[in-house]
Amino acid sequence: MSLDPRQFRNALGQFTTGVCVITASPAGYKPFGMTVNSFASVSLDPALVLWSLRNDSECLDAFNKSKTFTVNVLASDQLDLSNLYSKKSDHDLRDEHFRIGKSGAPVLRGALTSFECETWAHYDGGDHIIVVGKVIEMDNKPGAKPLVFQAGQYRELR
Repeated sequence: MSLDPRQFRNALGQFTTGVCVITASPAGYKPFGMTVNSFASVSLDPALVLWSLRNDSECLDAFNKSKTFTVNVLASDQLDLSNLYSKKSDHDLRDEHFRIGKSGAPVLRGALTSFECETWAHYDGGDHIIVVGKVIEMDNKPGAKPLVFQAGQYRELR
């Protein structure tokens, strides 16, 4: 069976996801962030999470060199950050948007949840690289509403 790539992408878009900004600051790079919605848990023991990055991403080299990164799960009032860090060629973090976490990786202020991670592994994922991280620090704000994305649009949970 042959799948039409556009139809496949549209079908995948029916799955409602949270929105994250992955942040890092490897040696030789300014702190930067990139919006993704490809985040998932992998394991509780050890605590592992994953996200994926296109093979042709302008951030690929920096993430390959990064020993730590943070998965920042955005709150519903952070749509502007999602849009800002989704722009091509514009990933440098603004000073007022982050602090440096215990891992040395940037952590976005006001995120619903932040998982500071050590890079565990990279796996081939077709036109993406799957990045697995071991969670070493976590900040969680229970009760806040998440920013969600479905069928090409931001949505609200009710």
